[in-house]
Amino acid sequence: MTVITLKRQFIADANGKPVGVILPLSEFALVKDVLEQKLESATAAKLAQIKQAATDPLFLTDLRDTMSAFAGTDADWWESHA
Repeated sequence: MTVITLKRQFIADANGKPVGVILPLSEFALVKDVLEQKLESATAAKLAQIKQAATDPLFLTDLRDTMSAFAGTDADWWESHA
């Protein structure tokens, strides 16, 4: 019978820069709670930013400017396919 030993495997981008890692489940179990806490806090922070954006004058001005800049393009695109 062959015994397979799993080790960490690093994942690299096209330039060879490490961007991820595959862990054996035993090692993942050691860090799972920490990763879940970080994900929850990051999600909460993103939601807070989204809520703030709805009343942020700089964001709203930028949004209106962007929508105005593309109004003609949007109209041409949607009306040309009607």
